[in-house]
Amino acid sequence: MAKRRIDESWELIFKKYKIYDHDFDSSTFHITSDQIRDVFREFKGAGNRDVRILVKRDTRESRPQVFIDRNLFLLPVKNKHYVIVRGEGYVDIPPIKETKKVYTSKLDFKLETPLIGNSEMQHVDFAYAASLIRTFMKDESLVLTIRGRKYTPEFSFKVGKHVIETQSVQTEIDAGYEGKNQVVLVEAKNFKAENIIIRQLYYPFRQWRTHTQKPVVTLFFGKRGKTYSVWHFRFKDIENYNSIEMVKSACFEIVSDV
Repeated sequence: MAKRRIDESWELIFKKYKIYDHDFDSSTFHITSDQIRDVFREFKGAGNRDVRILVKRDTRESRPQVFIDRNLFLLPVKNKHYVIVRGEGYVDIPPIKETKKVYTSKLDFKLETPLIGNSEMQHVDFAYAASLIRTFMKDESLVLTIRGRKYTPEFSFKVGKHVIETQSVQTEIDAGYEGKNQVVLVEAKNFKAENIIIRQLYYPFRQWRTHTQKPVVTLFFGKRGKTYSVWHFRFKDIENYNSIEMVKSACFEIVSDV
């Protein structure tokens, strides 16, 4: 079987910076976007030169083979700076075993425009407009207040015994809602996901914990066919990346009675 280009690219990076010899049980390995680009200036025509693609590994399976073989994953720590870490970087998205619920929209008219296209944002917006998000969270006060890209403040956290220091990392939130007593952040996918990198939930969680005294809730949201699925995750220890656990989940089909 031919190697994936992502595998070839990271093999070159590991060789160039002697990462094969690094003791990941003792420490993380820091690497920058410029260092990655330098590898491909030296080995012209080799591998994939798009740094954004190389460092964006959102599922366990999408990691380069050298990462899979060594139980490694990559985290951004500031703009164009990353650390390679040994440990569990991902969380499973478990199948929802409960029967799908038929949910009746609380709108007194039928929406048509959100059904055109297949973007993650529009699916979340449709679920929110129908009050599904409010119903799932049992909070009628939630209103949309957060969306798009922002940069995190400084914070530190643990992965295993390693302490990771971060500052000004870009996050992107599909939707964020504030209610009287909580803030709810949503990470959405429009495809079936069996696992995701914890960072996509953890970094926005830490980011907004610094901006509000209200509890911050993290949701993972998926839509396939007519089924809208929601998973509620929480972090038992705010400073522990791996303290993530699922609180509840449910799936729905949204209908209208008008």
